Amino acid sequence: PADKNGPPQEVLTLAEAAAYLRVLEQDLLQMVIEQDLPGRQVGTEWRFLKSAIQDWLSRPLPRPGKEAQLAVAGAWKDDPDVEEELRDIYQRRGRPMTEEEP
Repeated sequence: PADKNGPPQEVLTLAEAAAYLRVLEQDLLQMVIEQDLPGRQVGTEWRFLKSAIQDWLSRPLPRPGKEAQLAVAGAWKDDPDVEEELRDIYQRRGRPMTEEEP
């Protein structure tokens, strides 16, 4: 019995999940594909856990590629060990750090 296994989680259909998020059904399916909205296709129908949708809503949006790169640009600027680490990396690769080096 469900009551012995804890409270059942609310399962929504595609129409119910779209109404819950106040979006069109086709937009909801696009969110499943493009934004990792958690949902499961069961045969020809879709099911969504309301708690999973709430969790998804609470997560920050992932940054696009270029924006993510810019966010970390300069992160090691003041790191006192970065030059030594770079030398070690190039040495292990068997390559000079600059074209002027032998």
